[in-house]
Amino acid sequence: MSELDPAFPSAVSHSEAKFQLSEVFYSRTDKRGVIQAGNEVFQRVAGHDWGKLIGAPHKIIRHPDMPRGVFHFLWERLKEGKPTGAYVKNRRICGRYYWVFALVAPTGDGFISTRIKPTSPLRAEVEAFYAQMLQQERDGMSPAESADNLRDWVQGKGFATYDSFQSHALATEFEARSRQMGRPLDPMLQRFVDMSRAISDVWDEADRMTEAFKAIRTVPMNMRIIASRLENAGGPISAISVNYSQMLEEMSAWVKTFVEGDDCVFAHIRNAILMGQFLAFASAVEREMIAGFGTTRDAYPDTLDIAREIAELTEHEKRFMDQTIDKLGSVEREARRFAHSVLDMKRFVTGLSSTRMMCKIESASLSESGTALTGIVEQLDSCQEEIEERLARVMDLNSVIQNNTAMLRSMI
Repeated sequence: MSELDPAFPSAVSHSEAKFQLSEVFYSRTDKRGVIQAGNEVFQRVAGHDWGKLIGAPHKIIRHPDMPRGVFHFLWERLKEGKPTGAYVKNRRICGRYYWVFALVAPTGDGFISTRIKPTSPLRAEVEAFYAQMLQQERDGMSPAESADNLRDWVQGKGFATYDSFQSHALATEFEARSRQMGRPLDPMLQRFVDMSRAISDVWDEADRMTEAFKAIRTVPMNMRIIASRLENAGGPISAISVNYSQMLEEMSAWVKTFVEGDDCVFAHIRNAILMGQFLAFASAVEREMIAGFGTTRDAYPDTLDIAREIAELTEHEKRFMDQTIDKLGSVEREARRFAHSVLDMKRFVTGLSSTRMMCKIESASLSESGTALTGIVEQLDSCQEEIEERLARVMDLNSVIQNNTAMLRSMI
């Protein structure tokens, strides 16, 4: 008895359909999602005959465990012309399931999809969340509401946008796959990964630096209190307090332009890096698929024009690579803007150092009555040391990004 037989044991429907880690899926549909072409891996793992597969809606392989909200979200993005990566659980004709990380992108009069096997721990996290989405939909949640929950989940994972998440997910899965296959990561892809990790570290450093900055925001008020207690002797302290307040206002403005909101300096460079990474890895998957077509030509029916599919994929891969180069230019521009912004912050820190020295001088001149001011100086010493260390680390990380963009420019 074969697994295509209707009497095949139902327990099999809960097991996984196996395929090789090295195999890449390919399908092309029209704008309605009707299958126009596919590769041998897609046909074999789906289990449908070519005659039934071509001309069928792509949902012929949809697994009932997949939330409708995922597809609602996917179609929203595709209609906006956005290439999209997503984890998808598919169904073989016999009921077996198989997971893929799918890359879907508009092309000509329809869509192209290439898919790899996801093997990282991230897939299990997504699977658990999909189960929650599915239950909510069964309880009456609409696909649009479910799609909104997907966006919220991505942000709850620490990703500002879905574009950031899909870039991370694709790079994570491709890296895990390459490692398990014993393949070194292509140097171009590795440099994008290094930049992505560097910009993630920048966020951590900037976040902690901001916390250290917040810890000294009460200093001007404390200075004014001390000055009022010292009466006439407190004049210099009062003046220092005013200067310090002005510096803190300037630093607050810097924080807003550097790390707050979707239009901040950090957001611009992060988005450019992550989009470049996504496009570079998507291009790599399509190159694998192009090479794969040439090794299995005898597995296709005469009605399927393999030369056309290779040409379509080749043109699409070139488009991805051109967009990668364009994003690399954006990274270079944003890295320069980033460096200028960090230098601005360095000037503020130098100003803080001057204020700290003036506080030390006044504390020494006030003798015993300057004890409270000594406490402020110690607070400034501690916070400024941390701010300076984190700022230096941010500058080093930006150098990593600039060095990698320079190397990428020489490779592409």
